[in-house]
This record gives sequence, C-alpha cells and structure tokens, in this order.
Amino acid sequence: MSQSVQIKNALISVYYKDNLEPIIHELNRLGVNIYSTGGTETFIRNLGVNVIPVEDLTSYPSILGGRVKTLHPKVFGGILARRSFGGDKQQLEQYEIPEIDLVIVDLYPFEETVQSGAGAEDVIEKIDIGGISLIRAAAKNFKDVVIVASKDDYAGLENILKTQDGATTIDQRRSFAQKAFNISSNYDTHIFNYFNEAEPLPVFKQSIQTSQVLRYGENPHQKGTFYGNLDAMFNKLNGKELSYNNLVDVDAAVAIIDEFTEPTIAILKHTNACGVASRSFIKEAWIDALACDPVSAFGGVIIANAEIDAETATEIDKIFYEVLIAPAFTDEAVQILSGKKNRILLVRQPVELPVKHFKTLLNGVIEQDKDAVIEGPAQMTTVTEKAPTEAELKDLFFANKIVKHTKSNTIVFAKNNQLMASGVGQTSRVDALKQAIIKAQSFGFDLNGAVMASDAFFPFPDCAELAAEAGITAILQPGGSINDKLSVAMCNEKGLAMVTTGVRHFKH
Repeated sequence: MSQSVQIKNALISVYYKDNLEPIIHELNRLGVNIYSTGGTETFIRNLGVNVIPVEDLTSYPSILGGRVKTLHPKVFGGILARRSFGGDKQQLEQYEIPEIDLVIVDLYPFEETVQSGAGAEDVIEKIDIGGISLIRAAAKNFKDVVIVASKDDYAGLENILKTQDGATTIDQRRSFAQKAFNISSNYDTHIFNYFNEAEPLPVFKQSIQTSQVLRYGENPHQKGTFYGNLDAMFNKLNGKELSYNNLVDVDAAVAIIDEFTEPTIAILKHTNACGVASRSFIKEAWIDALACDPVSAFGGVIIANAEIDAETATEIDKIFYEVLIAPAFTDEAVQILSGKKNRILLVRQPVELPVKHFKTLLNGVIEQDKDAVIEGPAQMTTVTEKAPTEAELKDLFFANKIVKHTKSNTIVFAKNNQLMASGVGQTSRVDALKQAIIKAQSFGFDLNGAVMASDAFFPFPDCAELAAEAGITAILQPGGSINDKLSVAMCNEKGLAMVTTGVRHFKH
C-alpha cells in the first residue's frame, strides 16, 4: 500500500464555493490538472486558473437539466482505479482515463430545503445523485484518492497543499474518507426520514451532525456527549458549561414551562417540579414558586416564560441554583445574576422541538410520540354528585399540567395557580399522597380548598379518604379502573368533587 500519494489531477464540483479560492490557487501552484463542471468551472475560470470541463473528458455534455454530468466511466474509472493493480492501470491507459487523485464535492442542500418548507418537487430535485456517487467512490478508494466532501474541511486540505506540496499520507486520506462517509450516511438518513413520514417503515434511523463533549455523564466515572446544536436552542449569558445532569433537568424544565401561557416560573430538581406558580407578574410567580419547597429548590433549575427583570433577579439571586432559563433578561438583571460566575444563565431561542422521543433500552431503542396532549376543563367529566367549581376546575387544569411532567406514581396538590406539594416517583399512589401531605404541612400550606391530581386511577377508596381528611375538595384522575365506583362513592360520602379525563400521563 502506498503511504504517500501526489495529487496530479483533481475533480472539483461544489454547491458552496465559500473559501474554495485559496485551494484553487494552491492546486494551480502545484501544477495540478483541474476538472470541473457548471458553476464551479466558471468560478475557477474567473479566478484566472485553467480548468478542464468534464465534458471534454467524457465527450458528453451535461444532460437532463444537469441531472447527469459526472456519471461516466472516464470520471469514475479515474477515481476508483487501484494504482497498485496492474490491470487497472492498463485499462486506464487503454481508455485514456486520467488518475483522479483529489475529489472536492459537496451535496445539494436537501435538509435545508426540507426545513424551508419547500414543495415536494423542489425537495426531490435536491436529492444529489452525482455528488453522492463521487463521494462514495473517492472515499472507497481512499488508499489512492483524497476526498473532501464539505467546506468545513477546506482549511485542512489547504494546509496539506501548502505544507506537503500536494502529497498526502494514508492516514490523512483515511481521515478524509471517514468524514466523507459520515456526510453521505447523514444525507441518506435525512432523505429516508423524509420519505418515511407518510407511511413509515418500522425502522429506526437518526443522524445528528453536531455534538458537544460534556465534562462527564451522569456520574464522574461516566463519559458523556450531547448530540445536537445547543447554540441554536440557547444563548448562554453566564456560567460554566452545561453538564449531563444539567441538560436532563433543562429538558424537563422546557417541557413543563411550555404548558403555561400566563407568566409562570417552575423550579425543578432531578427533572421533577418542586415549585410552580402562575401570576400576573413574573416576580410574584418566582416568590410563590419558591414558597412551594425552598429546600428542594437549592441547586435546582429555574425556568420562566417571561422576561426576568431587575427586581425578580434580585430575589432569585438570594438562593443557590444551577441554571436559570428565560426568553429574555433585562440588562440590569444580567448584571445582578452574573455576579456568581458558575451560575448558568440561558436565553431560550424559538426552536422547533422533536415530536418523537427515543432512548436506548436493553439491546435496542424504544421510540414514542411526544406526549402533546393536556386535558383542560372541557375534557373533565364529573363522576361525583358534587361538581367542581369554576375555580377548582382551573386549579385542576393547573395541577394536571404538573402531573404530566412528574415521575410516576405522582400526586399533585394545587390551589390558586400554585403548586402546594407533590408526591413523586412512589411505588404506590397512597405513598405518593402521604408524601405530598407531609411536604405541604412542613412548608405551612393549608390544604383546605386545594385540589388534587393523579397520573393514574384509584382502584381503592383510600386515596380519596386521605385527601378528604387533608382538606382537598376536588380530585382529577384519568379513570378506567373497574373499581372507580369505590373512589367515587368515597368522594360522595366525604363531599368531594371528582373528575376523570380518560387520558393517562405516566412518566417513568
């Protein structure tokens, strides 16, 4: 295997020409023959550099509106020929095919065209045929050919041309091939997923090109990486880099805050809300959210759906937190909150979030639709003799939003658009209810007139009885147990209202 290959002939055909000019001049300096097509050929010629049209090599013009330009044996033969095979070399000479040692090609912007909302015809025309074929051919023959499949790699190639005078090592060529196959596989994945929307095949394909190495994973002995573009999602104003656990909590925070339209603040710890309040002003929302559980709020993640002003920032700055997220901060707020260098301030950007959720499990992956449903008063069916009041319906709606984003089994108490307490992640609903009662009492909340929401039905009347004794006046549950009537009867006996929604929000 040849370790060093001198670039003598290059094929260049690119959609994006940014930063290509220095490479053209370096190739010209080295006396490399340049073959090109269409707009790239014109670009090179306008630089005053000699360029050979691919049509001169193949004796065929570009046809079918540009769909066929490079798909020809004289092009692919020059790329795929194995230099160490005597038979391949003989055929190149026989058919007057030049050895092509460098291929610079990118792909039509398929993904960008889909994201732009373009029509099907425009999208289909952005499925690259010649480009993807050139990339695969050159990458396959990396032993003899350099493939540059992205403008992101132009700087690396330019450095090689300048410092090595057009000679490349096998390790360099293999590295370029690795990147090229990444590009081609990513491209094909997005094309497949586009076609797989209407009547999906039961296969799992994902490809994300951007990543960020994290300090560590869930624990310091675990490695961690985030795949995605955090810069598109958030503008970081202050603080250290987000950790694995930060990201998990931030994801949960974003999910719950999107349920609310009134000025709202949520405080989360280990993905569960330990404080939520909706108020007319964001400062009031913060004060009442913190009151829910000021102990658990320590070191938590805070998220708001309205601008953080100086007064609110002054209050928030009194406690220790890991991350604070809002759609905007006033300049005065940033100055106040930036006084502690490690605390992370994030401005949330308007980014469309995935509608599918997936995670690794056992020896595979599970995927599901995002839980995009939430039941309001119109979806609540009264099953007791007593109907909830308008205020109770409003509080049940508020509580149901929190239930949806809290670990099962969960019980949520709420009153006047404020979380009063929750029982989280228990193995029984009775334990979750008891936990919520203890927490509410420990922080001085009066549960008389509060409402209760559950992520699951009540197969026994014990929860309804305990709730009544604690002062709860209305209960929301999905319903569906064959013993629902026992809980309904207990509510009737105790004078409680109960509604069912017909929708379960488990969160494991």
